[in-house]
Amino acid sequence: MGTYKGAAIGRTGRGDWGHGLHLGLLGNECIDILAVADEGEEGRLKAQSQLQASRAYVDYRQMLDAEQPDIVTIGPRWTDCHLSMVLDCIEAGAHVYCEKPMTWNLQDADRIVAAADAAHRKVAVAHQAVYLPRVQHLRAQLDTGCIGALQQLHAVGKQDRRSGGEDMIVLGTHLFNLMRFLAGDVQWISSHVTVEGRAIAQEDITEGGEPIGPIAGDSVESFFSFGRGVSGSFTSRCAQPSDGHYGMDIIGSEGRIAFRGGSGGEMMRYPHPAFIPDDAARSWLPIEGPPDAPLSDGNTRAVADLIAAIEDDRPPLSSARDARAALEMILGAYEAQITGARVALPMVNRHHPLLAWKEGHYDG
Repeated sequence: MGTYKGAAIGRTGRGDWGHGLHLGLLGNECIDILAVADEGEEGRLKAQSQLQASRAYVDYRQMLDAEQPDIVTIGPRWTDCHLSMVLDCIEAGAHVYCEKPMTWNLQDADRIVAAADAAHRKVAVAHQAVYLPRVQHLRAQLDTGCIGALQQLHAVGKQDRRSGGEDMIVLGTHLFNLMRFLAGDVQWISSHVTVEGRAIAQEDITEGGEPIGPIAGDSVESFFSFGRGVSGSFTSRCAQPSDGHYGMDIIGSEGRIAFRGGSGGEMMRYPHPAFIPDDAARSWLPIEGPPDAPLSDGNTRAVADLIAAIEDDRPPLSSARDARAALEMILGAYEAQITGARVALPMVNRHHPLLAWKEGHYDG
């Protein structure tokens, strides 16, 4: 395995350094960290110190031209810069580890996937959970039939002040990527997106707390059909108590698994085909396996996996294609609500459904 030149991009005050993707470069003996770039001096100097990078740039394009890095982390949370940053890195010959959501619309996601394919570059996206040992152990256990045949996945968003559409793209994207990691591709979607109990209207379309594209609804209920007879759902409803429901229930023919949080640290298995709360003999059991790891550890593992993907010429565990598919699960929910019909995936409409609706591209 060779040595790779590493660099990192952030934007202080405009998405900052996200969830510490650049820190995933540290401690990897295959990476020589050269430089960081950030328009903001405070963030730039802090990241340079964290990474012990030799140089720091105000303009990331100058950094790409001067350093010619092999691997670049793109940290800003805001999606308004991801397309240009990822494409510029690919054009400079770099492989990329990008913050989620990768983009806010499918057209941008299509451009990233096409550019990466044409340049033979790898793009990984920060859906960290799939890199963690307990989550990979979970998939291996499901493959061995620990709860029988997989039947259903029921995901619940964080349901905090961002409930509904904002929750669906900011945190739901992690859950959707995880659902696909466990069950494969989605075939079609139906949904119910509401505001104060009524179906969303065009005037309900708004922007989130950060630039993540248009959103709508304070409550979302989505239904997904995967292959092999597996179904799934996603719920994010307003005015819910903060009771730690964020996560997923995984139901099989011979039992179920409760997955709470984002890292797989809280998982319990109910090894019985029917749930009987008052039966003392039927209790929930902890899932044995690797020790828990913080979600931030996923950045280190994601960078290591990106290098392995480069060396083995395979997709990263959470690739640009996976990020695009997770986004389709979000945007498909809006299109299903607007049209009142199932939406097949991949989506034919590559425009953001909420913007297309406002522009009169849907009948009715």
